[in-house]
Amino acid sequence: MAGVPFHYIDLRAFCYATEDEKRVEEALRTYLPEDYPTERTETEGYHGDRILVFSARVENADDVRYVLDQLRDSADLDRVRNQLDERVTENCELFLYLDKQAAFGGEVSLGEGITFRAKVEAYPAKKKSAIENVREVL
Repeated sequence: MAGVPFHYIDLRAFCYATEDEKRVEEALRTYLPEDYPTERTETEGYHGDRILVFSARVENADDVRYVLDQLRDSADLDRVRNQLDERVTENCELFLYLDKQAAFGGEVSLGEGITFRAKVEAYPAKKKSAIENVREVL
């Protein structure tokens, strides 16, 4: 893959009070290159419980390729390709929701717990062009 049709990829995982923060961060790191920096933000839930938010923005082309390579290992890739019309927004963003529990075990699959948001390069910046670019890269 010569060019990468993404400006950046954002990954985010919430760690609730009942979860082990090291495990949640490790699950997020399943998608990131080794030693890639993550941000950690602490917030409060509705009932006053602590919520940690782990996030990373991947902008470098080689690092974006690494994240995409992780996604290509997913058995759900055909499902994603078939749902691109629902997963790509009018703002040329691709959204995926990834399984946090599976990621902790080193597996890549769709599910809940990790949010994947990628800004798709598209010229002209239209949803149709963005879908075509995502289809090519996946």
